[in-house]
Formats: sequence, structure tokens, C-alpha cells
Amino acid sequence: MLPSQPLLHAAVFALAVLQALASDTFIAAVYEHAVILPDVTDEPVSPNDALALMNKNMDVLEGAIKEAAQQGAHIIVTPEDGIYGWHFTREAIYPYLEDIPDPAVNWIPCTDPTRFAPAPVQERLSCMARNNSIYVVANMGDKKLCNSSDPSCPSDGRYQYNTDVVFDPEGKLVARYHKYNLFMLETQFNYPKEPEAVTFETPFGKFGIFTCFDILFHEPAVVLVSELQVDTVLFPTAWMNVLPFLTAIEFHSAWAMGMGVNFLAANTHYTSISMTGSGIYAPDRARTYYYNMKNEDGRLLIAELDSHPRLSPAFPPAVSWSSYASSVKRFSPNDHDFSGLIFHDQFTFTELTKPEGNLTVCQKDLCCHLSYKMAGKQEDEVYVLGAFDGLHVVEGQYYLQICTLLKCKSTDLNTCGQPVETAQTKFEMFSLSGTFGTNYIFPGVLYSGVQLAPGEFEVLNDGRLISKTRTTKPVITVMLFGRWYEKDHLKQDPQPPAFP
Repeated sequence: MLPSQPLLHAAVFALAVLQALASDTFIAAVYEHAVILPDVTDEPVSPNDALALMNKNMDVLEGAIKEAAQQGAHIIVTPEDGIYGWHFTREAIYPYLEDIPDPAVNWIPCTDPTRFAPAPVQERLSCMARNNSIYVVANMGDKKLCNSSDPSCPSDGRYQYNTDVVFDPEGKLVARYHKYNLFMLETQFNYPKEPEAVTFETPFGKFGIFTCFDILFHEPAVVLVSELQVDTVLFPTAWMNVLPFLTAIEFHSAWAMGMGVNFLAANTHYTSISMTGSGIYAPDRARTYYYNMKNEDGRLLIAELDSHPRLSPAFPPAVSWSSYASSVKRFSPNDHDFSGLIFHDQFTFTELTKPEGNLTVCQKDLCCHLSYKMAGKQEDEVYVLGAFDGLHVVEGQYYLQICTLLKCKSTDLNTCGQPVETAQTKFEMFSLSGTFGTNYIFPGVLYSGVQLAPGEFEVLNDGRLISKTRTTKPVITVMLFGRWYEKDHLKQDPQPPAFP
């Protein structure tokens, strides 16, 4: 007897699920989106005008989602603010918000759009996922009404949240995350009362999600990886690049390596405020990335990742970050140390005056050791070894321990630490380490032209970041970027004395 059509469909679907469950890898996509922005206004536009603008952006996102699905992608991440932009007062963003329910309601907006309050954005995103059989990750605004019975209720009677949503390949809402660490300019949104550690299971691993500025803090970012053991992090962002350490591609790839997870970062593309840089990063290296300050083009990125990277033979070994650095004596005296600022933090530097050598620079409890050999020292280029051990207090407060090899902007030592995008000096080898007080270290190498160096460096289990071979491009920055979360709430340290 032949099976009925619905039974056959169910059997095929079950087989597909089993095949996916057996899969050791999956295809990931991210889309860097050049957002179509609304006119800047303090007055709210009509709901129809707001939806028209959002549909223009969703038209572009839908094209990227279709293309990703056609190329076999299982999941696609789109950027923070990707549907409506970021120029808003609290009042002006209100027409763009929807009430996003808890995923526990088991809702497919595409097939049941009237179950809750009108939600045309969620309906359309749900249909994009369902029609293309792909997980869709998007960022939008959530609104929650409140009243005087809630002592924290804002005076306008509503909470407004910067929110990530995830729809599965059937179009069902499976995750909702309210951004916890708002950037200083996000006055249109409220802080959630508690940090949310949002995860969901897929046939290709356990996923977690957070947004942009969250990456610099312990909750929820570190909790998702260290405690909840997610395999892959989804990361919608509207990231403004800040050299030498906080460019999107550099820091996000370093975080993936330091935390030992896959990391799918989708950035907005808006070069006038240095927004570019998306990527698909594995714990061992960047699988693909995009950085382009020359035009306003969006870009779809697709790459294959291990579903469970901790089980992969390529998974980096456990690192004792201060093991090597604590075991060696100081390489060089401090009689040539000098101070300089990097993004408002006062570093202690020492210059690489010779084509090769061993140097040490210390600040407070952190000593950074460097062994290096340049492939021919350029007379018009200066490199320094730098250390910072202190509380960063501009645009957020967080405690840093950083060891870095970096190129100065000019031969004037006063320019050391200023943003640099190009260099000419390659290195035959380098080895950087530090006496860190934290285990949360993010290692990175940035080449001339703001390019990554996938596969060209590694971290040894004794904490040394080393080059594998001669660098294929000139070096801008080598960094061990440490976050000491327990010290975030200390009072600001007095700056170390300036050296004569």
C-alpha cells in the first residue's frame, strides 16, 4: 500500500532532520547591509511611512536571504539597526516598533499573522525564513506597555528594547533577545531589568545571540559560552571601527578565537562613520570576512563551519595565558619606556630600535614580552611594544589588560597609538606574551590595509601568540586583548606617571 501524501511529506521531513543531525558542518551566511535611512526628525512619522521605510530595507535583505538559501546556507545573520537605521529619539522610533512575544508562544507569523497585535515586520521576516527554508536572524525594536503598578515603568507607559529575533526554517519565532549593554547613543531604548542569556538548539549545534556592545562585557556574552556552552554565536552589530584594536573584523575574530566558538558577525555598512566589517569566524581562524571603506556596497558572505567546534580536531588547545610570560625574566630594562594614548588609555611603550631582539614593557602588574625579527627594518617606520593595565572609562567602563606590538603613525614617538591603516614592514617572526591576571584574552593580528591574517598565527598553550611563518603582508597590530571582568566596577585608577 502506498503511503498517503502527508505521510510521505512527514517521512521526507524526518529524513532531512536526521541527515542534518548527522551533519558535522553547516553553511553560515552573514549580510553586511547598507541601510536605507529615514529622514532625521524628532517628530514621529506615521506608522505607514515607518513601514514603507522598513520594507525598503527588507526588500534588500530578502534578496540576500534568497541568494544565501540558493547557495545552501542554513542560517543568515543580518545587522543591528538593519531594518530602520539609528537616528532616533525615543519618540521618533516608536512607529517602527512591534510587540514581539516570548518565543514560548510557538508562533509562525507567516501563517498566523493576526494571532497577536499587528506585526508586519515579524510576518515578513517569518515568511522570508519559511519561503527559503533558512534560519533568519534580524534586529528590530520591541515595545512593551507598562503602568504605574511597575515602579520602573517609563513616564510614557512603555518599555522600548533593541531586540534580536530568530525565525527557524518553518518561519517560527524561536529566539528573542533584548540588548543588555546599550551603547551611549541609544537613548531611544530601555535597558532590560536583567541580562538575558538566550540560546536555541538547531540540527547543527547550540546557538546563542547578543548584540554589538554586549561583546565587551561578561553578561550575556561570556555566560553564553563559558556556562551555557553554545557552539555558535549570532552577532547583529552596528559597529564603528576604532583602530588599533577595536575594528570589527579584528576584534570579532579575536573574540571567537579567545572564547573558542563560531561567531557570525553582520555589520551595517556606512563608511562616513566607519561602519564596515562583517565575518564568519571559527575558533582557529576567520573563514571569510569583508572590510570596505571605499564604497557603499553591501556584501553577502557564506562559509562552512563545524557544527560542534569543541569536538573538531582543529579546536585550539586550552591556554594558560600567563604561563610562559611568568616563567621568564625581563628581556630589557625600562630606561627607554615612554607613555602614549590609545583610545584614551595611557599605555607604556618601548620602541623596537633594532631589526630583531627581545623586549619587555610593564605597567602595574602586567609585563609584556616580545621576541621578534623584522624582514628588513624600514627607516621611516617605527614599531613599539605596549602594555596597558587599567580601567577604560570612555564610552563605557571596562577593565583591560593589553599587550601589543603596533606601528606608530609616524617616526615621531608622540604618534604611537594613533590609528594607522597601512604599513610596509613585514616580520620574519614574532612572539608576544604577557603576565595576565585574567583568562579572557582575545588574540589578533592585523595587516596593512586593515586585513586579517587567517592561519598565519597561533596561540601556544603557554600563552604565546606566535607567527607561524614570515608574515605575508606588513603588520599594523599584534594584540593580546585581555578583559578582567571582575574589576569593571573599580574606581578609575590614577594614570601612571609620564616618562621624561
